[in-house]
Amino acid sequence: MSRLDRHTEKTNVTRLLEAAGIPFRTFEYEVDENDLSGMHIAEQAHVDPACMFKTLVMKGERNGHFVCCLPVNDELDLKKVAKAFDDKKCDLIPMKTLRDLTGYVRGGCSPIGMKKKFPTFIDETAILFDEIYINAGMRGLMVIVEPSALIEYVGAKAVDLVKD
Repeated sequence: MSRLDRHTEKTNVTRLLEAAGIPFRTFEYEVDENDLSGMHIAEQAHVDPACMFKTLVMKGERNGHFVCCLPVNDELDLKKVAKAFDDKKCDLIPMKTLRDLTGYVRGGCSPIGMKKKFPTFIDETAILFDEIYINAGMRGLMVIVEPSALIEYVGAKAVDLVKD
């Protein structure tokens, strides 16, 4: 069963948002090990998947690692992403390196509070919503935050990241 604002365990993400004075709410969801997709979470939250954002960690050919956040119902356009990062090409990092690089596991990755600060891009559609859902740093918990506050806090650029 999903719950809104009843989660008592703090995560690094919620601690950082509180410390920064950024208002947020939490949404706890049931983890399905067979379906870690954001669509599954959007269904539990009864929200438009366009306001539920996934976090992907990328590596550019020349410029190193960076982060992309995009709606769970969209697919990343690698050409647009590489252009936004001023690189020739880019790709997702191997899953086996995610935890060591970011401190997060698959299905629990957030643009907030990674081990190292990486350049971050958020799909421009985020600003169309009053609030968006983004992972709270662990499977089973999302934070709901105003997109402009998130963009400012992580120093992200809002750009077109998705396939047309």
